[in-house]
Amino acid sequence: MATSRSTGTATVVTFKANIVIAAVAGFLALSTVSWARAADKSLSEADETCLGCHAQEQLEKKLADNTSLSLHVQADAFARSVHRQIGCAGCHSDISPASHPSNAKEITAARSYSIASAKVCGTCHAETIKQYEASIHASLVRDGNLSAPVCTDCHKPHEVSPRAVYETMAVIPCKNCHAAVFDAYADSVHGKARSKPGQRAAPLCSDCHSAHGVAVASAGAGRKAACLGCHAGALDTHRKWLPNAALHFETVSCPACHAPTANRRVDLRLFNSASMQDLTEQRGVPNFERRARTADKQGGGLNAIELWNLLKVFNRDGAAGRTTLRGTMEVSGGVEAHQLADKTGAISDCNICHREGAEAFQRVTVSIAGPDGRQVRYGADKEVLNSVLSVDSMGGFYAIGATRIKLLDVLFLLALASGVVVPVTHLSAKLFFKRYLRAIEAEKAADSARVREPPADAARNNSVSGGDSRAQKE
Repeated sequence: MATSRSTGTATVVTFKANIVIAAVAGFLALSTVSWARAADKSLSEADETCLGCHAQEQLEKKLADNTSLSLHVQADAFARSVHRQIGCAGCHSDISPASHPSNAKEITAARSYSIASAKVCGTCHAETIKQYEASIHASLVRDGNLSAPVCTDCHKPHEVSPRAVYETMAVIPCKNCHAAVFDAYADSVHGKARSKPGQRAAPLCSDCHSAHGVAVASAGAGRKAACLGCHAGALDTHRKWLPNAALHFETVSCPACHAPTANRRVDLRLFNSASMQDLTEQRGVPNFERRARTADKQGGGLNAIELWNLLKVFNRDGAAGRTTLRGTMEVSGGVEAHQLADKTGAISDCNICHREGAEAFQRVTVSIAGPDGRQVRYGADKEVLNSVLSVDSMGGFYAIGATRIKLLDVLFLLALASGVVVPVTHLSAKLFFKRYLRAIEAEKAADSARVREPPADAARNNSVSGGDSRAQKE
């Protein structure tokens, strides 16, 4: 009897507690709906119904991996977003309000859910998704990188703002992942100009990298093309004071001079001399690093012979053309590439690079373009730039006398001499033998003429003999 009475008491207490919880939840729901209506009268009744629950800050879902996924939607932010017009059902068409939440999805992990959910953006933004799919971000996602951004990482799905908002220093989403690069940019000549009130001419991240089809700036001429997009007359301007300006533009990246405090290096890129393009690793077949490690017997970076052997391996692949090296001078990393100074602070002293032992030539890497466009680099001994084995591969990068490396100067002079002396010698020999043959032919012709014609003395004797005979007859 006591047990029955205790059980009944407990049941009453539990029932009362549930009533209190339900009353509090109802009050919160009504308060949230009233708040949403006050924030913006244009929200539909269906959206207000959804926000009746999802506007609660503590609303979350337990996932299969023992983590939680927040289901909270900030009502006033959603009411101000550009997605307000399509409402909740515009993106969540698979949710049936009549049976929700009993038909809620089974979600294993928050990140995989975000990546999968972002595909719905293509329903309205097909062209933008096409651009994104060609980007470095999408390539990383396909490679299984769960940290790589998808649509909802840059555009909070329930708080999507107009485009102009994302083109401001304060809101730009790039800095969420690239904080160090953004800080370098913000302190650069571009960032300082962009920070001025009303200034829109100075480039922001999306101006150089594009907003959705984000490409690898270091791939090919991508970085230089981005710079020349605004500085179209830069080459003509540099020709006024810079010798061999076109060669500099071809082999020296813009930040190498315009980020004066950056560390620089020489990067020797594997290059197909037939297609005139950088070699690219095939997805899933990381040959370059494996081959470089195999060639690097001592493990301290490729020396000249090891680099030569590495090139021979790539040339044995049977690919059209010939694998060689194309050298470029660049800064050591992405952060330094954004530390651009005003043009008055750019390097203009030729002796910074064009002297023996110049700092920029003390660091050397060999690289190939990865499947996603990013360079895959392997260290090399700086002496590869001095080796006779590098002369042929360094064509187009080294200008005679450029680095005051006397050995390379001698080698290039010998190559130049052989390129001039051999043809001249061959032509001279050809002319000499032609003249010699003509002389021999002329001498033979003269000999033949002498054989056919009688000597002059014999002709005179015949004439005298003939005269005597006539005289005797007379």
